[in-house]
Amino acid sequence: MRVLIDECLNWRLGRALTGHYAVSAQKMGWSGIQNGKLLALAVENGFDVLLTGDRNLSFQQNIAGLPIAIVVLQTKGIQLHHTLPLMPKVLALLPALKPGKVVRVTA
Repeated sequence: MRVLIDECLNWRLGRALTGHYAVSAQKMGWSGIQNGKLLALAVENGFDVLLTGDRNLSFQQNIAGLPIAIVVLQTKGIQLHHTLPLMPKVLALLPALKPGKVVRVTA
């Protein structure tokens, strides 16, 4: 799967997503882009999943009609030491993700 890592998260999370193409919004040159435009760019560029720490994204955007899934990491913080331990759970759920769905992963 093609996974876009939101700029609020550390790009190094991509290293833990073995077997998948994972790249950060920063590396794509999309720093500072608002959520609606970021989702549109992700879809245009063939991403299957947006990995984010933004808990409000699903309330601010209409995800249901999009051909992309959203994975929201819900931890004490968005720093790498909080989010990296969630990557085994993310890896396990990636194959079952459906476009237009939001999945929350908690510690």
